Amino acid sequence: MFARDYTSAVRTQLEVRDRLIVGGGPRAVRRVAGADISYDRGSDRFHAAVVVVGFPGLEEVETAEARGRSPFPYIPGLLSFREGPLLMRAFRRLETPPDLVLFDGHGIAHMRGVGIASHLGLLLDLPAIGCAKSRLVGSHDEPGPQAGDSAPLLFEGRRVGTVLRTRAGVKPMFVSPGHRIGHAAAVRWVLACGAGYKLPEPTRLAHLHANRMRLRGRG
Repeated sequence: MFARDYTSAVRTQLEVRDRLIVGGGPRAVRRVAGADISYDRGSDRFHAAVVVVGFPGLEEVETAEARGRSPFPYIPGLLSFREGPLLMRAFRRLETPPDLVLFDGHGIAHMRGVGIASHLGLLLDLPAIGCAKSRLVGSHDEPGPQAGDSAPLLFEGRRVGTVLRTRAGVKPMFVSPGHRIGHAAAVRWVLACGAGYKLPEPTRLAHLHANRMRLRGRG
């Protein structure tokens, strides 16, 4: 499911898109995972972290790591082929399976409807949400200034995500369903996983852990 060239990667995305389930959401959630990767600019040496937290307390339960070199160049819209193999290696090392996964990246808010949260959500067969810091596609109105204020993200005449203010006074996040979850549920879970920061706690912890791995790797 991870192609090595542009043409095969796009073909894979189109195949994945036909298999995605966008709607519904998890009913009972005891554990939520956050996933992120860190690397130095210009380097192909990646450090992947998956952090599982308990819900609703958001206490850290388990962390899995993976290190390696990326098999795919940086091409906008093909992030999952660059970061996905290493993240999947980290997921396979988990002893505590999550009920829901939040990715630092996009779900269906993507030019072909298959961001990293959609691609890996399908491979993991888990409800997955993309929670990105910047927009990849679409247009939107500015959401209100308070935490929880939102506006729909529209692309080619349809809704592909939500522009969500997760904390008052900070730039909004771009939240989109990845797999096995709908728009409303994705927003609810991102807000429920907040701990007073801009980023949801699972992805914030994964981001910090991946950065620590990268810094240790320099030594």
